[in-house]
Formats: sequence, structure tokens, C-alpha cells
Amino acid sequence: MFSLHIIYASTSGNTEHVVETLKEHLSVTQKDLTVTIQKAEEAKADDIQKGDVLLLASSTWNYDAVEGYLNMHMREFLEKRAKDVDLSGKPVGLIILGDDRYYYTGRGTERFMQYLMSHNGKSCTMPLIIINDPYGQEEKVTEWSDKLMTCFEKKS
Repeated sequence: MFSLHIIYASTSGNTEHVVETLKEHLSVTQKDLTVTIQKAEEAKADDIQKGDVLLLASSTWNYDAVEGYLNMHMREFLEKRAKDVDLSGKPVGLIILGDDRYYYTGRGTERFMQYLMSHNGKSCTMPLIIINDPYGQEEKVTEWSDKLMTCFEKKS
């Protein structure tokens, strides 16, 4: 039995929709996988070590007229509560959402990668990037799940 722990930040419900779509798909296609989901605003530092594979999911936001930050809840979690976490040996998958009205849409991927590099972590597969409304892009999410499953192969 394998386990996936998802920590996500969603204020409009879009990231939550993507995470739930992924969880539902995996529950049907991966019977030997347990998936747990946790909101970033409720997560503690040690939660980042849960699961055989960690998945971080967030939308891209603008703060103080600067584009390309992670959702405020994810940003606070990573920069404050999980700032001293060591991710050595932890496979991490990433999901980022963005809006093409902004020049740096999807730049949250870069923020996630900066966090991983500064905490000895490494993305185990290409990030899933959803631009604009995720409703109607469920197939992209389910197709990406195959890439995510390679993280478990690399771990075993």
C-alpha cells in the first residue's frame, strides 16, 4: 500500500477542484494508493513528511502589485510553519494554477521549485500547470496522474 499526502491552498475553489478531481481519479485507478488531503492553512511543519509522496498544490497570486506568488495560505505555510523542513529523499509533485490575464501566470511553479531547492527537495515529475478555469480541464488532471504515479516507482 502506498500513500499520497496532498497539501493545497484554495480560496476560490479552483485548486480544491483540481485536487478533488485527482483524488477521485486515483481512488478508481489506483486501488493500492491511499490519498489524504489537507488545507495549507491547517497544515503543520511535520505534515509535509506525511505520505510516501507529497503533493503541493496552489494557485498563483499577486501581492503588492507583484505577480507570481503562491496563494497566501500556501505562502504562509511554506515560509513560516514549514521553513525549517528538510525534504531530503522526499518525492514531491506540484500542481499550480494560473490566469492568462497576468503576465506571470503560473509563476507559482517557480516559487515551489525555489522552496524545494532550498529545502533539499526535488520534484519527482513535471508539475501540472492549469491555466484559467480548471472546470473542463479534468482530463488534463487525470492524464497527469500517470506521471505522478512514477514518483512511487522512483521511491520503491
